[in-house]
Amino acid sequence: MGHGHGHGVSSGSAKHLGRLWVAFGIGAAFMVVEFIVGFTTQSLALISDAAHMLTDVLGVGMALTAILLARRASFKGSRTFGLYRAEVLAALANAVLLFGVAGYVVVEALGRFGDPPAVPGLPVVLAAAAGLVANIISFFMLREGAKDSINVRGAYLEVLADLIGSVGVLISGAVTLVFGWRYADPVMGVAIGLFVLPRTWKLAAGALRILFQHAPERLDVEAMQAELSRLPGVEEAHDLHVWTLTSGMEVASAHLTTCQDADPARVLEAAQTLLAERYHIEHATLQVEPGASAERCREISW
Repeated sequence: MGHGHGHGVSSGSAKHLGRLWVAFGIGAAFMVVEFIVGFTTQSLALISDAAHMLTDVLGVGMALTAILLARRASFKGSRTFGLYRAEVLAALANAVLLFGVAGYVVVEALGRFGDPPAVPGLPVVLAAAAGLVANIISFFMLREGAKDSINVRGAYLEVLADLIGSVGVLISGAVTLVFGWRYADPVMGVAIGLFVLPRTWKLAAGALRILFQHAPERLDVEAMQAELSRLPGVEEAHDLHVWTLTSGMEVASAHLTTCQDADPARVLEAAQTLLAERYHIEHATLQVEPGASAERCREISW
């Protein structure tokens, strides 16, 4: 029996901590500006964009909290997996927030079509332009981290949605300013809400996949099991489990039934090398067992 693990394995989010702090500060400042101007001008599009920016701030704040918790994830008593799942829970909470905001914006915008209020275009355009600049900065700050971490990806998607929202508010404000068309504001409110929903669903699905301990989408578990079974000295690979602890931290466990004359140490080394080099799984717990002792594993139903 043995295990393989790489050195320096850490959460995919931790290395982007500084950028998250910058995005948090920028988002909080411009959120206040958009809320003040939005309520002053009664612009639903601007209020909805400020609400999206609020989810940006809350989302990035939760991402930061999750990373700080995960840094304390060393083995302590019963916390054998530490606190890494806090990052995934933060991503799921972000998705719930986005669903709520998108739904509110769509309902409120539809209610305004009967009698759209007069919205002054110039203050909306200026506030939206400022929000757009803030979102562009945050977008580029978080783009790289979104490839490494579902937690950072949650914050990134919120910033991306809000960036598109700021463009939409800018357009609706310009249309109102130039043409005086009152429907521009509620129409853009609906468009922003509908834009966010599918991206939010994808984020929620990714977080739930990790929480339900499904195998990573990139992996073919059946192919992995077949390759382990074909290793020299291995008769069968069974009881194979692969799951994600948090972004960038994938783990596996398996039982390897060996031939009578097989060297357990060589079988273990070969299996660890296969998982690390072909499947990029550095932490694998592998049990090497002779054929006779493997019968007990087959009696377990789960």
